[in-house]
Amino acid sequence: MMGLGLPLVLIALPLALLPVVTRWLRASDVPRLDLRPSDGASIAIDRILTGAGIIAIAGLIFGMADPYLKGGSVTYRGEGANLVLLIDRSTSMDDTFAGRTPDGENESKSAAARRILQDFVARRPDDRIGIANFSTAPIQVLPMSTNHVAIAAAIDAQAERGLSQTDVGRGLALAMEMMRDASSLGSRAVVLVSDGAAVIAPQVQDQLREMAVEQQVNLYWLYLRAVGDKSIFEKPAPGKADTPQTRPERHLHLFLQSLGTTYRAYEAESPEAVQDAVDAIAKMEAKPILVERSVPRRDLDWIFYLIAALAAAVLTAARGFERPYAAIGPVSLMRPR
Repeated sequence: MMGLGLPLVLIALPLALLPVVTRWLRASDVPRLDLRPSDGASIAIDRILTGAGIIAIAGLIFGMADPYLKGGSVTYRGEGANLVLLIDRSTSMDDTFAGRTPDGENESKSAAARRILQDFVARRPDDRIGIANFSTAPIQVLPMSTNHVAIAAAIDAQAERGLSQTDVGRGLALAMEMMRDASSLGSRAVVLVSDGAAVIAPQVQDQLREMAVEQQVNLYWLYLRAVGDKSIFEKPAPGKADTPQTRPERHLHLFLQSLGTTYRAYEAESPEAVQDAVDAIAKMEAKPILVERSVPRRDLDWIFYLIAALAAAVLTAARGFERPYAAIGPVSLMRPR
């Protein structure tokens, strides 16, 4: 829909009728030129030039009224998913996959995850994505959004150094709560990116079970396992302790399996393995989704100024092609002898 920034300027619009009531071409010295028989070409040219004058004045007035197309949003059917990226920001994420401080040659687990997630987001323009992180407490970094510039900035913001704790339970609860703002069409998924876990309190476990059923969320755990850490798929040897306190990662895996929703876990011991896991998630979360795109305001004054300029160019050309009538001298009616 078109709007006007300065609608009062349209008060001057009647001035566009000036070419109808006044003549602008050069005056002729020939008396009673109107007695000459008119021809169709002359009438057409006169009307064209009059119309050009009206268009030139009207175009200038409309241009000064600051016309624009109003912004808004456009909904279309795309292919993607509603995703919440839940990123672990504990201090261990700042180490390499070898469990050491980055030395310039090997990137940290956090840096590798950010780089790969940025590429993941860039390849999925139709996704609706939210960002959250957790360490001592969960934080919503970005609510569900289709603004991929904001999403990329939120992922970059995870470069800050983390804290010591890993409250993964409340982090998952926050991620599922963010799904309330998801699109009604399209799958819903939480991608947990973490290199560890902690004991989840019983009341938080109950909350997660309820939310998993309510939101119907697909869960993916991208477990960034450092060299020497035990696998979440590995069962302890007979006689070895197998409790949430001694094997928190394994028991988080078992708990997520018990939620009654689609769940997959991926262990990655290198940036290449992280890339493979993210690619696998991308293939599974590519389904029809309704996407809203913001449409900014678009100024239209230049169009009206261009129309006025073209009309003025026609008038200028007509003025240049005008030719004055030659002076008529006395005519002798007598035959020469």
